[in-house]
Amino acid sequence: MAISALVEWIIREINRSKKEFIVTIDLSDKAAKPVPLYAKVKQAIVEKIYTGEWKPHDRVPSESELVKQFNCSRMTANRALRELTAEGFLFRLQGVGSFVAEPKGQSALFEIHSIADEIEARSHRHSCKVLKLAEVTANMTQAAELAIEIGTFIYHSIIVHYENDIPVQIEDRYVNALAVPEYLRQDFSQQTAHDYLSIVAPLTEGEHIVEAVAGDARSCRLLQIEENTPCLLISRRTWSKEHIVSSAKLLFPGNRYKLKGRFSS
Repeated sequence: MAISALVEWIIREINRSKKEFIVTIDLSDKAAKPVPLYAKVKQAIVEKIYTGEWKPHDRVPSESELVKQFNCSRMTANRALRELTAEGFLFRLQGVGSFVAEPKGQSALFEIHSIADEIEARSHRHSCKVLKLAEVTANMTQAAELAIEIGTFIYHSIIVHYENDIPVQIEDRYVNALAVPEYLRQDFSQQTAHDYLSIVAPLTEGEHIVEAVAGDARSCRLLQIEENTPCLLISRRTWSKEHIVSSAKLLFPGNRYKLKGRFSS
């Protein structure tokens, strides 16, 4: 078809359907560059995600299965899966495989909410596992964070939060025992620590410090990600009147979560 005839056909189709088209016509004589095989593998996977054929948490073919399907090397298959994971299309569980990722969860940067509320607001299911709930004595770092004396008895909890059975946050929290004396008696598998503290020691002030960190071996094992995967770390302190109530480290896998902040001048 001649170029002029092609342009006329495009104009007729636009007028007929009333839709917008973006058309690129290459008039050069240069041959199109071949698409790398790993990019073709990525495109095939993304198309299945976008069309809904593969839904969030569906398992995608393994490296070996992709090698057979596309007649490519294992290195090519690995690169496709690795890049799609970095781009947020997939998440990988060690020893299990690669899965279609949910659209990234979103956490408020300038507001303090319960992670359970955030997850349920997305119509997803929240659950958690309490790994530690104990009384300890404050060392120099913890005493400084809670503005108390070294050696003071405080409470320590470690809780892993899940979204549809996928771990999305490790909550490592130290609590001022004088401000919240009944902390150890609570069942945090039924009510989040945030929700409980909001009731017994209503929040009057908060502090956030956000960092990008590499997950250590233990944290990555709990979050079911590869060691040294980039993570988001929120160091959060909360006050109730004149007391610092708690100091928490909230660790998120970077490829499953993002932070959103809104402010005005």
